[in-house]
Amino acid sequence: MCSVTPEACILEKIQLLNNRVGAAFSGCVGTSASRFRLLQELFATQEIGQSALQKTLGIDSAAVTRHLKQLEVQGLVTRRNDPSDNRITLVQLTQAGHDHIAGFVEEKSRLIEGLLDGFDDQERLKLADMLDRMHRNAENL
Repeated sequence: MCSVTPEACILEKIQLLNNRVGAAFSGCVGTSASRFRLLQELFATQEIGQSALQKTLGIDSAAVTRHLKQLEVQGLVTRRNDPSDNRITLVQLTQAGHDHIAGFVEEKSRLIEGLLDGFDDQERLKLADMLDRMHRNAENL
C-alpha cells in the first residue's frame, strides 16, 4: 500500500509497471517496445510513408528515422523514394522482417496473458477502458 495519495500511488504503480513490462517485453521479443510497435505496424501494411508511420506511432520523426536505419542495416526493412513524389519515403518489411515479426507476435500474446492472469473478461474490458481514458487525458497535458 502506498503511503502517499491514491493519485500519486497510481502514477508510481504505472511507472513501475511500465519498467517491468518493458524489460520483460524486450527480453521476450528481443527488441524495444517502440521498435516492435514499428515492426508490427509495417507487418500490418504493405507499404507506408515514413511520415505516416511516424504519425501512426506517435513518436518523433528522428526516432522513427533512427529505428528504420537500424532495421534497414539488419535487413528487416527497405526504404525507397515514392516514384510519384520524391519528398515521400516509403517503408516496407522485407521477407526477413515478416518472418522476424511473425515469430514474436506469439511471444507477445504469451506475455500479455501472463500479465493479465487472474483477470476475467469484464475486468480486462474495464481496465482497457480506463487506460484508454487515461491515454486521452495524457494527450491534453
